Amino acid sequence: MSVTVRVPAKVNVQLAVGAARPDGFHDLANVFLAVGLYDEVTVTPADSLRITCSGPDAAQVPLDASNLAARAASALAARHGIAPDVHIHIAKDIPVAGGMAGGSADGAGALLACDALWGTGTPREDLLALCAELGSDVPFSLVGGAALGTGRGERLTPVEVGGTFHWVFAVADGGLSTPAVYREFDRLTDGTRVPEPVASDALLDALRTGDAKALAATLSNDLQAPALSLRPSLSATLAAGTAAGALAALVSGSGPTTAFLTEDEATAREVAAALTASGTCRTARTAASPARGATVQRP
Repeated sequence: MSVTVRVPAKVNVQLAVGAARPDGFHDLANVFLAVGLYDEVTVTPADSLRITCSGPDAAQVPLDASNLAARAASALAARHGIAPDVHIHIAKDIPVAGGMAGGSADGAGALLACDALWGTGTPREDLLALCAELGSDVPFSLVGGAALGTGRGERLTPVEVGGTFHWVFAVADGGLSTPAVYREFDRLTDGTRVPEPVASDALLDALRTGDAKALAATLSNDLQAPALSLRPSLSATLAAGTAAGALAALVSGSGPTTAFLTEDEATAREVAAALTASGTCRTARTAASPARGATVQRP
């Protein structure tokens, strides 16, 4: 017997970052949208906990206890007093270390898959609490759709979305370390007053009405400047996508994946082709949002 869970990537349509807290984290106003790029996490009974991975850039995924999927299985097993004896296989399609919460998605996927495999029937609120312990983005990977994340991003409030938004994601060579990007944010803002992060009413209105042009006018990411500081070449990717017809462009989360909002699906395909031809990225993918959160796949 095995259980497979499909879990989506995310894009941050707003990422407002506050000053560093005493615990090293930052308060956020983080508006998440789940997008239709997915990893699949399959768990099967085994003699001990082990992880395998396939798909694009699978060689970059850690296969030891540091992997969020392994940590999720161990955390759930500890909660129920059982051994985490499963083989976890991750079929990657979300860019690795790309600012789209691929690792967080795998953690949420493993948590839901193990709960189904073991028949432990963990209440949803307890699963979300375990997600929050694993990482700031993991709860949203479980929930999907659209949500405002506050605190360090783990406290979620659902956000209404009134339509489908079409995106292109340009995948860069190599990754960017999220902690390194936050350190660069702290360096760039040192000596300045960092305002309290607040969700944009105009952005929330654009999501609610399904208005792509209004959303394009309100997209923001406070980690974009530090990501560009660490990876200046991303500026050329942003410019290429905008020149090809995207309504707006921004770095996705902590990067280095860049996200381009388009008016419709046909334009998304045109922008993706132009980005691929531009030589400013490794590949470009189209996807729509919002997407469902972690979901058990039925045979």
